[in-house]
Amino acid sequence: MDFNDKILAIRSGVPAQRVGELSAVMDIPKEALMDSLGLSRATINSKVQLERALSPGESERVMGMQSLIGQVQAMIDAESAPHFDAAKWLAQWLAAPLPALGGNTPGSYMDTVEGQKYVSTLLEMAQSGAYA
Repeated sequence: MDFNDKILAIRSGVPAQRVGELSAVMDIPKEALMDSLGLSRATINSKVQLERALSPGESERVMGMQSLIGQVQAMIDAESAPHFDAAKWLAQWLAAPLPALGGNTPGSYMDTVEGQKYVSTLLEMAQSGAYA
């Protein structure tokens, strides 16, 4: 998906059921994912039942998580590590406290786009060895 497609998807809103699909791929409870992304459980569950799209802000956070999974998968592909589940690894990494974040978890930064960008930068630094 190129940049323009992502912007269009955010503006149009991704289907609310994407949250459940993403939690399944990451093998984490849907509620934990919603908490991490700063999504209202009642709102998301209502939108799923009504088959409605997420708001642009909600869509942006969900797509940001998907982008991080893609980033981890690209890192693994570059290292030729077969049978590695990037989504599950990312879910575990997001839940672990990091010294670089003052002991906070990367997941606690996923509720904002700027936080997601910072987490992405931390992943890039870990891959390059700039931060271990």
